[in-house]
This record gives sequence, structure tokens and C-alpha cells, in this order.
Amino acid sequence: MIQNALNYLESLAPDTPKNVQYIEGIIAAVLVALALTAGWYLSKYIGPRLRHLWEARAGYESELAGRRIRDMTRRATTFILCGIFLSFYPWHLIAQVVFSLTIAITVGLFANDLIRGVRMPDWLGTVIGLTLFVSIGSGLVGGIEPITEAMDKVGFSLGSRRISLLWIVTLAMTAVIMLAVARVLMKLVTYIIGNSELDGAQKVLGQKLATVAILGGAFVLGLDIVGIDLTALAVFSGAFGLAIGFGMQKTIGNLIAGIILLMDRSIKPGDVIAVGDTYGWVNKIGVRAVSILTRAGKEHLIPNEDLMTREVENWSYSSPNVRISIPVGVSYNTDMDQAIELMKQACVDVPRVLNHPKPVVWMLEFGDSSVNFEIRCWIKDPQSGVGNFKAAILKRVWDLFKEHGVEIPFPQRDIHIKSLPEGGAVSLKAGTKKPAPKKGTAAPG
Repeated sequence: MIQNALNYLESLAPDTPKNVQYIEGIIAAVLVALALTAGWYLSKYIGPRLRHLWEARAGYESELAGRRIRDMTRRATTFILCGIFLSFYPWHLIAQVVFSLTIAITVGLFANDLIRGVRMPDWLGTVIGLTLFVSIGSGLVGGIEPITEAMDKVGFSLGSRRISLLWIVTLAMTAVIMLAVARVLMKLVTYIIGNSELDGAQKVLGQKLATVAILGGAFVLGLDIVGIDLTALAVFSGAFGLAIGFGMQKTIGNLIAGIILLMDRSIKPGDVIAVGDTYGWVNKIGVRAVSILTRAGKEHLIPNEDLMTREVENWSYSSPNVRISIPVGVSYNTDMDQAIELMKQACVDVPRVLNHPKPVVWMLEFGDSSVNFEIRCWIKDPQSGVGNFKAAILKRVWDLFKEHGVEIPFPQRDIHIKSLPEGGAVSLKAGTKKPAPKKGTAAPG
């Protein structure tokens, strides 16, 4: 079988001496072996570094991803070196077959790993890998033209456009490849921007603008590859734009509102905000909505347009420092100076209270049952919770008051009775009347 294959290859190049073709074939095989060895060594040294970079970006370790990165490094090195060897010297047919088969196999396997690595379906990676292998390998049997001609014959004409099997396959392959390349570029841009010195809002804005630019560029490039003239879409652009305007009004509005929020930096990831009854910190600014994570663990999705039109309390807009007010009441019999000092001491004992500005205690009013004070202190981490902070302050106030005998009074009401019924006593229970005591007997109580 091998001899028959060699005879067939010799018949394709009859003017070349057999010994020259055999010698070049052996040299090509040695060079392919060197390329494979170089790829193996390079994957051992570069692969772990690339895996470390990927795991640092992804935030978790993955043995499968590390193995896939190592294989892609080896295969990329092999087909690049074989391509250099193939273009370096005018090889005859047998050597070209050796190089071309190696390139076709490694490119197909590399594409398969790449498609699966960006979390696209496994079957899609297999199809693209086989397609690339056939496309490159078909050059050994006279080029890909016979295959494309056969595929182009299966179809029909629609106006000036030829809708054929070749056009459909080209369109599908272009869309898949453009999508895969776009996803790889978006992950790369996300990693680069995420490790830059920009603040949170600028990083999110840069990632969104880069995503729009990459997807737009991939779309335009894909149309150009499949031969669709962009000027042909000008006829439908008005109606299409009008339909988009009405059908996706809210979506486009939320997208633009999100970009504006990031540009003016009024709301950034990590800010503590209150919108209506929702209070929490901004977890993510998405295309459609802002994710607000509450202390209860609930994630509220607020449309971007609402944050542009409604009142929003941003507790960390210009500064993360927030003043917290805590009301406290004490008995009228209390030494007020001592109570004030104890409340200040409670603030000092809670670690989250800032020393500057210093906590203060104000006497507000003389209430019905107590003298009412207000503790005012500052914190710089409202995202860690406000309710738990107030609880910590009040617990410390309670402990100090008990320790020093300061009374926190219950509500008190004085009842004044102007007169009693003649010859009787009135019960505290409504609607009952005690009889008058007989002569010679003492009234109970």
C-alpha cells in the first residue's frame, strides 16, 4: 500500500528523480520530528506560565484547561515551524506531502482545542477541526477547487445571488470562526483591562466598549468574507433602524444609560447605594441592569434607566465615610455627664468607628419617659453593613450602662383620679364596681 502511494506521488511529478524525492522526504520527516520535539519542549516551559495566567484571570484551578493550553502550545509551535520549513525551500512532492499532512493535522487539532477552550460545543470543535484538516489536506490531490466546484453546483439562484451549498457552508464556518475569535479577543481584553491600574468604573467601561468594538468588527469582517456587499443593506437600513428603535427601545436605552453611568462615574462597582426600598452595594453594572447585592444575600436587578431618572442615594460617591445616628434614652434620675461619657466610650470600643471625625453624643429632648440622646459616629465601610454596626454600638452601651448602674427607663404614664363614687371603690378593671364595705369591717387592701 505504501509503495502504491509512493508510485502515485511519483506519477504527479514525473520529471523529478526518485532519489531526490526520497531524500527530501526523509529530510522533511526529520524536520517534522524536530518541530514536534520543539513544540513538546516549548509546551513544558511556556504551558505552565500560560496556565498560571489563565487561572489568575479565571479565579480557579483547572487541570483540563492546563492540559488544553499545553496541547495548543505544542501544536501551534509544530505547524508554525512546519510552515516555515515548507516555505524555506522549493521542496518536491513527497516532502510537500509530509509537511502538508503535519500542518493539516496540527491545525485541525489546534482549532478543536481552541473552540472547546472558549466553551463552545464539543461537536463544533470537531467539525471545524475536520473541516480545516480537509481544506489543507485537499491541496495534496489537486487543491480544494474540485470540492468547492461540486458544492457550488448544489444550490439555486435568487436574483443576482447564488445560494449554494458552498455559500451556506462558508457562511456557517465564517460565523463560527468569527465568533470564536471574538470570544478569545474579549477574554484577552478583559484580562488586560482587569489587571490594569484603572478604577472599577473605568475597567467596566473599557470592557464594554471593547466588547462592542470586537463584535462589530467581527460582524463587518464576516460579511466581507462571505461576499455580502454592505451597500446592499443601505436600502433596508432605514426600516431596520426604525424597527430596532421601537422593538428594542428599552434595551438600547438601558445600554446607553449604563455607559453614561460608567462615564460620569456616578455609580461604580462597590458603591453602597439606596434606590427606593433597595439598599446594598453595587455588584455589577451590566448591559441591561445594575446588580445590587443586599445584606440579606438577595441580588436586586435595577434597570439602568431607573438609576438615571430616580433618586439614588450613593453612600460612597465622593467618599466612603458615612455618619451613623443611633438614638438612646436614659432615666431622668441619671447623671447625664456620666451617661454621655459612657456612650462615647461605647463608640471607642467598637473597632469600625473612625477616630476622625470623632464620635459625639447630643442631648436632643426631654421625652415623656426619658431624656433622649443621639450618638453620631462615622464609619468607612458601609458595604459591611449598617444594621450590624448599630447593634454592636447598642450592645456595648447596654453593657456599660448595666456596669455603672445607668437606667434605661420603661415608658411611664401617671393616672390622676379626680373623685371616687360615694360609698364605694372603683376596680381597675373596666365595667366592674366593688360594693361598699359593711360597718365594722375593714376595706380590703
